[in-house]
Amino acid sequence: MPPLYPVIMAGGSGTRFWPLSRQRTPKQVLAILGPSSLLQDTVDRIRGLAPTEQVRIATNARQFKVIAPQLPELSPANFLLEPSPRNTAPCIGLAAVHIRKRDPDGIMLVLPSDHIVRDVKAFQEAVRRGVEVVERHDPLVTFGIRPDRPETGYGYIQYVPSQEELPAGVHRVKAFAEKPNLQTAQMFLQSGDFYWNSGMFIWRASRILQEMEEHLPEHYHQLVEIERAIGKPNYQRILNNRYRRLRAISIDYGVMEVSRTPIFMLAGEFGWNDVGSWDELYRIASKGKDGNVAVGDTVALDSHNNYIYSPSRLTAVIGMDDVLIVNTPNATLICPRSRAQDVKAVVDKLRQERKDKYL
Repeated sequence: MPPLYPVIMAGGSGTRFWPLSRQRTPKQVLAILGPSSLLQDTVDRIRGLAPTEQVRIATNARQFKVIAPQLPELSPANFLLEPSPRNTAPCIGLAAVHIRKRDPDGIMLVLPSDHIVRDVKAFQEAVRRGVEVVERHDPLVTFGIRPDRPETGYGYIQYVPSQEELPAGVHRVKAFAEKPNLQTAQMFLQSGDFYWNSGMFIWRASRILQEMEEHLPEHYHQLVEIERAIGKPNYQRILNNRYRRLRAISIDYGVMEVSRTPIFMLAGEFGWNDVGSWDELYRIASKGKDGNVAVGDTVALDSHNNYIYSPSRLTAVIGMDDVLIVNTPNATLICPRSRAQDVKAVVDKLRQERKDKYL
């Protein structure tokens, strides 16, 4: 393959996994489904696709202190530290200028740090197909996941048969759709031409920067100033000054939904899940008697289809169905599984009330 630069975005806080996920222990550093963390699993699945020195972990100074010990094989040069959170477009732009500075023809593989991929071999094969498409057509490439239910927590990608000669499983994107209501999600599922938007991408660093120059010019001009300072003594000062001027915006809003460049979708058939909420974790976890998932010492009487997380103390549940119970040393969450997406609202309220010790 041509030079590939994996960029793993690891600066999020995973608010929908509160109270287990906190600012100092964000979701990506948690070992949710096995002995290794989601971030470690993400790094493991790109082994063989690119040399270690070409991997970039985009995070921030506070989370770097937690993340770096989990990845002892990486050096400080593998990390890109954002001065402040600005969503995915600035994060990707910062990685792109670093890669363009090093390799003007470099291809980026952009991955969130907190997804699950069951079939690593199939994932790597899909990446290689995506790189082939980028080499041949220089488009923007995104990964789509075939939906198996009318999910309202994901964005969607609509595709059409492509006129280009493309590898198997690659389609031209017709439109992007934001997170739908249930009725619309059911319509998407029935139509057969909508896939979930995974938030994973492949493109040349130079291509995404051209897109930002056209659609996010105020971002692009600041990023170019940062690029000029790379490797110079004033880099950190320029980065701090320029990055904070960037408006927080996602790459989907800022580029993908407005781009006039051909966009192709890789149909990802590799056991993907973004584990975006406690209910999603319940959905994919192994269930015991009465459909309960129990982590820690628990007793469940006449209770069904619950997720109970209580590793540090006994939790007893009586006569409750379809409920999330998450116990941590200083906070407990109890809610219907159907309200799992609302956990983020609890975090927002704690922040408004300045109850920082719970964040």
